[in-house]
Amino acid sequence: MTILEAGTVEELLVDRQTEFGYFLTNRNMDVLLHNNEINGSIEIGDWIKVFLYHDKQGRLAATMTIPKITKETYGWAEVMGSRKELGVFVNIGIAKDILVSIDELPLFPSLWPKAGDRLYVTLTTDKRGRLLAKLATEDVITDISKKPVEKLFNAILTGTVYKVKKVGTYVITEEGYRCFIHESQRKEEPRLGQLVTGRVIDQKPDGSLNLSLLPFSKEQIDVDAQVIYDYMEARNGAMPFSDKSDPEDIRARFNMSKAAFKRALGRLMKENKVYQEDGWTYRADRN
Repeated sequence: MTILEAGTVEELLVDRQTEFGYFLTNRNMDVLLHNNEINGSIEIGDWIKVFLYHDKQGRLAATMTIPKITKETYGWAEVMGSRKELGVFVNIGIAKDILVSIDELPLFPSLWPKAGDRLYVTLTTDKRGRLLAKLATEDVITDISKKPVEKLFNAILTGTVYKVKKVGTYVITEEGYRCFIHESQRKEEPRLGQLVTGRVIDQKPDGSLNLSLLPFSKEQIDVDAQVIYDYMEARNGAMPFSDKSDPEDIRARFNMSKAAFKRALGRLMKENKVYQEDGWTYRADRN
């Protein structure tokens, strides 16, 4: 006996009509096609292609809108919202949004996708038969990815985060390139499903790329120098930091390495904006 399951595309017979729709059958099971889910016109005796899902009451239902994402296929789905005890909901192209379980998501909710982000998913059912969206595995991403045919060093690429790990962030670009962003190459950790833009800093033999979300060195020096100068401004033109300060103290206060701090401080000193004395740094025009 053939059992009808959510998440599949089926060819079913239009068996009978009611005031709220049509019942379809595979001669073993019946399923309702609601009037709102009919595309075009149908008649009793027709065989029609439908997608099966669960309606808001949890009942198996049919729609003539066939999504690109099924149990057999993967695709990009837009995130529509979240519930902290369940997970996030994505739009696969039908009237009802599909849940991506909390078990599929990062441990920290701050890294969960937000509305408007995208996830590359397929469909599955859990032990209770509920239809769920499931994130693509690394093997699936590798299968759909492309290898660059040219050197891309310093190229600016935009892509979507498909996996987050403590060591770094995994991205697939709009061109289909598979990329990795090491934790040292970002100021903040991107969330799953977020669109990010980065600069290529390495190209691996397997075709994957390393990206950086940090500015070019000169731009970064300018940014860091402004951070330091703003901090001094808030302290009446003086701070208890210098190029001799402890690296951990520098990172805790400014979120930058000691090397970056020294480069930025050197820029400010070269421009005669600050000077150092007895382990402190002072604004040059400080009264």
